[in-house]
Amino acid sequence: MLKGAFILTFAAILTKVLSAIYRVPFQNIVGDVGFYIYQQVYPFYGIALVFSTYGFPVVISKLYVEFSEKKDQQLLKKFILVSFTVLFLVGLLAFFVLYIGADWIALKMKDQNLAMLLRISSIAFLFMPFIALIRGIYQGKGDMVPTAVSQVGEQFIRVATILVVSAVLLNNGYSLYFASGGAVFGSITGALTSTCILIIFLISRKEYKRFPKGKQMIKTPGLIKALLIQGFAVCFSGMLLILIQLADSMNLYSLLVFSGIDEYSAKELKGIYDRGQPLIQLGTVAATSISLSLVPLISSAKINKTNEFLKEQIQLALKISIVIGAGATAGLWCIIAPVNTMLFENSDGSEILGTLSLMIVLMSVIMTLIAVLQGLGYMFFPAVIVMVGAVLKYFLNRIFVPDYGTLGAAIASLLALFLVFVIFTIKIIFILRVPLLSKRFFIITILAISSMVILLEGYLGVTNFLYSLVYSDRLASTVQALSAVIIGGGVYLFIIIKSGVFQANELKVLPFGRRLLRLLPKKLG
Repeated sequence: MLKGAFILTFAAILTKVLSAIYRVPFQNIVGDVGFYIYQQVYPFYGIALVFSTYGFPVVISKLYVEFSEKKDQQLLKKFILVSFTVLFLVGLLAFFVLYIGADWIALKMKDQNLAMLLRISSIAFLFMPFIALIRGIYQGKGDMVPTAVSQVGEQFIRVATILVVSAVLLNNGYSLYFASGGAVFGSITGALTSTCILIIFLISRKEYKRFPKGKQMIKTPGLIKALLIQGFAVCFSGMLLILIQLADSMNLYSLLVFSGIDEYSAKELKGIYDRGQPLIQLGTVAATSISLSLVPLISSAKINKTNEFLKEQIQLALKISIVIGAGATAGLWCIIAPVNTMLFENSDGSEILGTLSLMIVLMSVIMTLIAVLQGLGYMFFPAVIVMVGAVLKYFLNRIFVPDYGTLGAAIASLLALFLVFVIFTIKIIFILRVPLLSKRFFIITILAISSMVILLEGYLGVTNFLYSLVYSDRLASTVQALSAVIIGGGVYLFIIIKSGVFQANELKVLPFGRRLLRLLPKKLG
């Protein structure tokens, strides 16, 4: 179980890092307006990705295990056929809704030129049934390699398509919308790659022979209900950041125009605002990936009714997400101006991006809380609250954006996420009926954050002379930002470890944990 969790965690980290990093060169290629165009459509592809990666494969793997335990191969084959039929109908329905409704959605976004891109992204849903089913079956067998390889392969090809096609189209004089459409085409090449990889696994292992024929179809309303209800519950639970982006896609640009900003400037402002997405993704990858790897232990502890071990694992997951998320948030907030210039060529919108950086700690903790709740058997509650948070974000935009512009959108995101965080925290405290973390933990974390912030502010002031020494502000910002990350992160980590926030057995779970043991106070080491 742990080996499989490690393989999937490694693949998830790699794909998330790729998903965040490619946006930087892509923005450099197409500019802020081109980035706005792409980000308007991205959430729809993101939904298809969650369907085929995190949602339905999880449910199919769970049901596959249940059917396998009955030792009836014919029943297992019927399960596979029914599952594929349900997924195929879901994918086909999503494709038609998005393809046919592209003009209406683009109209709601107040940008009819987006309709073409929406239709291109709809094709990704047609690949979803094949990808989700095969991944789910392999995961049900405990074989995580096909899922991991297909995820990484999909992301590599998708990113390569986005960067190459958009650059080629722009260099040949095509419009930003056409170039961004070429980038959206990456969702198709990526999905096709994933499907081909999974089929290769089936053929090379000759496992396709176990698949059922059409005559074995049976009516199984219970199975269909489980697939749809549990599948969508898991899907929506993992869509929080995507749904927040979708809310911005649906009304941020139109609200900016409504407030009196001309269309081109509004697109540019939205593109600058969207620079925050890769920063948020990168900031949350480490915290969520490490904490989520503890979820199988949480599920196991619940099944075996080892309450003390269960409490320890939940506390460890939360400590990791808070420490890493809070450190990333505070550090990025301090150095956002040089980071902005280093990645995106100028410091435009640094105030907005600094505000958005607060989403890192909130998202890190929320995703951990969702995983903990799922590990404890609460599948539907997280999905409902995520939907409530997304709807709240949409309406908060309508309140704050007309007066505060993109800063208002950032504030709306933070308020919606904070409400979700509070609800999840109360729910887990109610379930466990014990304090989640000690006051000492929060005091030390705040002390470490304060020390890092003071140090970084002073360091930036001292190193500002770099801008007068080198010919490029971007080069100076790069040197300043990267050195600040090393210094600030080092001091923050030193204080956290030296203060005994983590015990020796807890540090061993973390990457390079055994080396960090040297920093522990002797009484804890």
